[in-house]
Amino acid sequence: MLRNVHHHPRLAGLFLAGIALAGCGRGQPHPAPLPVAVSAPPAASLCERIEAVIAHARDRRRLDAAVHGAWQIIHGILAYGPDLPLAHDGQTTPALEYLLAGGSVTGWQLRPGSRGVIAVVEEGSTTGQGHPDQWIGYLSQCGVGGIPLATKLSIRGRTFSLADLLEQARHDIRQGQEASWTLMALTAYLPPDAEWRAGDGARWTTERVVRMEAEADLSSSACGGAHRLAALALALAAHRSAAPDPDAPLTGGWAAAADRVADAIDRARRFQQPDGGFSTHFFQRPGTSPDVFAQLGATGHVFEVLAIALDDEALAAGWVTRAAERLVTLLERTADVDVECGALYHAVHGLILYNQRMCRGSTPAVARDDG
Repeated sequence: MLRNVHHHPRLAGLFLAGIALAGCGRGQPHPAPLPVAVSAPPAASLCERIEAVIAHARDRRRLDAAVHGAWQIIHGILAYGPDLPLAHDGQTTPALEYLLAGGSVTGWQLRPGSRGVIAVVEEGSTTGQGHPDQWIGYLSQCGVGGIPLATKLSIRGRTFSLADLLEQARHDIRQGQEASWTLMALTAYLPPDAEWRAGDGARWTTERVVRMEAEADLSSSACGGAHRLAALALALAAHRSAAPDPDAPLTGGWAAAADRVADAIDRARRFQQPDGGFSTHFFQRPGTSPDVFAQLGATGHVFEVLAIALDDEALAAGWVTRAAERLVTLLERTADVDVECGALYHAVHGLILYNQRMCRGSTPAVARDDG
């Protein structure tokens, strides 16, 4: 089985040639068949199917601390929020609560740092944090408004908070580093005009991070650059929301980010496949694969970027609807087989965002049980 290519940018074009180690499990028996495309009105049919695959991935693919690592669990929390259930020690509790209380999970490595808390980077790992600030980046994006910075965090009996993760991230940032997840957290928790001094004495602003990410090479970025683009889109939205005149021309790093995101959206549309899915080469060039897992990984990641970056009018366009239909079909076809967690949860996260805006729906409450 392939290792998790999320941590290997040069493999991003291939993405999933097979099922990755520690996948998210075969779906448990479903009480009724998942809805499939029928001749009902397209909008109603699609929304019903979206809600069904969202519920199935949450309720029938249970994560287990004895089987899954922190990487898989954090991705599940990104999609479903802090109440995502996690099996451990013969019981089931919210995954985030278990992690932050110091629960034992492979890859959940935190230690006190010079300015806060360091989340250890394990590049190439299939269970640990594969990129700088990936944990705080994803936690800042889950649910409504992300997990509050004041949320407590236990490390070997000592109490910290998520604010300590963010403070260490600001202290450690350096020119040229991969900062996609850092930018997600900065965008969620700080004003767009934030500035600070890093540990080496350099002056940083959120705009400087935005420019650095906008100028990075997408072809060598994780998952074809999808995460960089998502971070840039989130930062742009926050900047425009805080601006006195949201329609004023963008300058500096903000203009560079807007150009990069707009170009990626255009490439996604031009490289879209006849079946509605997106290129397995992401934003680089057209391409497809007979491997359903490669299709799911690429289409899910690109669709998530669109669900973040597009306004309601653009998100309602026919080519995006066709992509949503294809993504749902891929999730339906893989409902009873093991799938790689990154591909699964990014696809689901994109569909949750799309569902909330286009179907005016919301993800049903997480099913809770003791088993």
